[in-house]
Amino acid sequence: MTAKARSKRTIVGTPLPYVLDEAMIRLVVHGFYDKIRRDDLLGPIFHDAIQPEVWPRHLAKMCDFWSATLLRSSRYEGRPLPPHLAISGLGVAHFRRWLKLFRATVHGIWPPEVAALFMDRALRIPISVGKPTISRNAARCASACPWRQA
Repeated sequence: MTAKARSKRTIVGTPLPYVLDEAMIRLVVHGFYDKIRRDDLLGPIFHDAIQPEVWPRHLAKMCDFWSATLLRSSRYEGRPLPPHLAISGLGVAHFRRWLKLFRATVHGIWPPEVAALFMDRALRIPISVGKPTISRNAARCASACPWRQA
């Protein structure tokens, strides 16, 4: 993609930074899931849900998801709701940890304006996934949670 074409890309009316591309998304996804897999709270959930040999496919699917979410590519095919509804016991504490790790990942790699785009989209995910307890918390986090600030 040319620089001129990149400068015209937007997401929800916000111009996308020139540096936002597939390679950036891959760095975030892989870095984030490295943190998730080592986390005391979320790691066991992911270890139970995703077998080691399935991780490469899961990471590729998550890269596709974020590409579709941020770059409006059409690579993601799936329905995020059913796999999340199938996990018993997910709640606000899990969502908060997920956000905290995601924020640490994007802010550890990218400048604030790029990290803010990732975080804006991340805060919308639980609302679209539809878990009622998580959705209400996401709305509160949008203005009050310390990890919300870019």
